[in-house]
Order: sequence, then C-alpha cells, then structure tokens
Amino acid sequence: QVQLVESGGGSVQPGGSLRLSCASIGNEFSANCVAWFRQAPGKEREGVAAIYRGGSGAIYYADSVKGRFTISQDSAKKTVDLQLSDLKPEDSGRYYCAGRRRGCTVDSSSGYGYWGQGTQVTVSS
Repeated sequence: QVQLVESGGGSVQPGGSLRLSCASIGNEFSANCVAWFRQAPGKEREGVAAIYRGGSGAIYYADSVKGRFTISQDSAKKTVDLQLSDLKPEDSGRYYCAGRRRGCTVDSSSGYGYWGQGTQVTVSS
C-alpha cells in the first residue's frame, strides 16, 4: 500500500514563499501523474499544479498560480515538490498531494486514486 505524505506548510506574510514536498511511503508509487490540490474552508478543492512523471514530463498549472508556483521532481529524494512564491491571502488552504496512473490534469480531482493528508498553508499579515 502506498501512502503519500506532504510536508513544508506553514504561515507566511503576503509576498512570502514556501516549499511543499510530497513523498511516497510503502510500495512502489506507480502513479504517472502527481498533482497538488488545495482546499480553503467553505470552498471546493481545486487543482494547483501537476507533473507527468512519464516520458513527456509535461507540467500543468492552474491560471491562478502561473508564474508564482513551480512544480518539480526530485529524483534523489523521490519527491514531488511545489515551490510557492509571491503568496497571496487567497492561496491559503490545505494543500494535498495526489497521484493517478493515467492522464494528468489540474482541472479535476477525478481519477486521482492516491491522496495524502495535506499540509496547511496560511498567508496573512
């Protein structure tokens, strides 16, 4: 059984930065696509960024984070990281790592069969 574990959340002021990390524990993580989703209180979960770990290495971002967030793989650590920069209060929420075997998208959480417990990000002055 594969378990996803997120780390790196915290509280920062607007304009600040954080780096989130997603690690897999257990059996080999066979998901070809790893994504980050977030959910704020009272709002629906939304996709933030996704990376296809297969041949293409394609990367996808939600429009709201383009130019500010960067998703990447760390082959040595076997993690998928999300660099959050120029953070805004509306970026606050619980950030989840998720994985799926086929396809890759940030438009929907459907198809993602692997989920972590999330890490909290709070942006406030």
